[in-house]
Amino acid sequence: MIKLVNVVKTYDGDVKALQETTLEFQEGEFVVLKGVSGSGKSTILSLIAGLLKPTSGEVIVDGKQISKLPDHFCSEFRRDTIGFIFQRYNLIPTLSVRENILLPLLPKNLAKEEMQEKFQRAVQLFHIQHKEESLVKNLSGGEQQRVAIARANVNDPKIILADEPTANLDAKLSLDFIEIMRGLKVSNRTIILATHDPLFFDLDFVDRVIEVKEGQCY
Repeated sequence: MIKLVNVVKTYDGDVKALQETTLEFQEGEFVVLKGVSGSGKSTILSLIAGLLKPTSGEVIVDGKQISKLPDHFCSEFRRDTIGFIFQRYNLIPTLSVRENILLPLLPKNLAKEEMQEKFQRAVQLFHIQHKEESLVKNLSGGEQQRVAIARANVNDPKIILADEPTANLDAKLSLDFIEIMRGLKVSNRTIILATHDPLFFDLDFVDRVIEVKEGQCY
């Protein structure tokens, strides 16, 4: 479903964020990218999401060679295929929970009823329906995390990418997040999670752990 073939990513001409890398991820697989900050984990996620282009090599996702797509088509691809959970949530604090979650649906010009159906399914799945009119800036960290996860799932994406999702959470909220991921795994999403949090390394529902070190995968 996802392939990186001989991919290299270089910044400023000579800084290699990712050495020549070949990886493959299967549909429905839960893979953890393990490594310290700056090891290349986030670069891999950004290449899969089409947020970055490889310096060389190919990135193929769901049959599309996204490394060759123009930016406009990459945006459409992300909207329809990828749910991205960011470390710092990337929510708009002055908008409500409802408005933040609905943002990914706006470019699709869906009927109001269909948007409402998708929204309700997302907030109920992640247990935040009682907060839908609250401003994001007034939510706790755990509630903001749930909003971010709901937003990432509102389009029913095939692929979930999570970048250091527990970096700003305490131990209890991290365990809550793990249970949410367990539920998403059951729904047959392909999940790739980048983290240095040891909580994820021995989970029974994780299919593989790939160590990323100085731009190389082991």
